Amino acid sequence: MEGRRIIGIGETILDILFKDGKPVAAVPGGSSFNSIVSIGRTGLPCAFVGYTGADAVGRQTVRFMQENNVGTEYFRVREDEKSAVSLAFLASDGDASYVFYKQPPSMGDDWHLPQLAQGDIMLFGSYYAACRGTRAVIEQMLGMAERNGAIVYYDLNFRRSHQHELQALMPAILGNFGKSTVVRGSADDFEVMYGTRDAEYIYRNHISARCPVFICTAGAGAVTVCTPKGCTSFDVPPVEGVVSTVGAGDNFNAGFTCALVRDGIRREDIATLTQSQWERLVATASLFAAEACRSTDNYVSRDFALGMGLASPT
Repeated sequence: MEGRRIIGIGETILDILFKDGKPVAAVPGGSSFNSIVSIGRTGLPCAFVGYTGADAVGRQTVRFMQENNVGTEYFRVREDEKSAVSLAFLASDGDASYVFYKQPPSMGDDWHLPQLAQGDIMLFGSYYAACRGTRAVIEQMLGMAERNGAIVYYDLNFRRSHQHELQALMPAILGNFGKSTVVRGSADDFEVMYGTRDAEYIYRNHISARCPVFICTAGAGAVTVCTPKGCTSFDVPPVEGVVSTVGAGDNFNAGFTCALVRDGIRREDIATLTQSQWERLVATASLFAAEACRSTDNYVSRDFALGMGLASPT
């Protein structure tokens, strides 16, 4: 595993969580950010590409990444930016509805970017991966990954709040599909985009021509993996003690990418993995997702992450 890095790119936001109308937690968040913090806690080499405001929230965010072993050399603190904030209102089952307070994403094409190498993993997704303000940097990273043989893991994470922009965003989303090694999305994402939750239909009609590997999650339901060999569903063990599902999908991504490094799987291997290999990858990803659901944090606990033994040579 030595030398392989996982590079996240995305937004940062302070998530303020409410339950029964009262604030119960305030934690740094963001889709890829949540993933990379959990990865950092395992001890695997990682870094994050993004930015925040030069204010108290921004300074806290940078400290938090550094405390969790996430490289910040490609992260900017900007004087012209106000740090983003979201309010997450938790229902009794831990699901959340959101209100966001943030400026439109914007990154120039002069960003200091990591050099992705063969075996590295680029982890990205959400609105940030498709909007105009960040497109130049995303395309640079995707081009570098393709040239150098890095794995590209794309989490669609398309929220209903952006449905009115779907037509404008679709060319970038399809471009991301075409440059990715693995596309992951939830059944909720695809219901918004295509009006169906049928993973096999989605793969056959919308994914397979652009990306050979597709993972569809469905909350507490089965995980469906589709490859050129066919589609297989893997049951997810029930999770006891659910507190918040805010970081569940993000931590599925964290566990999956960590498991790719642990198992020595590289870009050229993924389309031909065996069912037992997929079972192992999905099991690890599901463990991470379940752990994140047991607290109001957006990431796995430090004890859990270190207990996975992912940073130890195999």
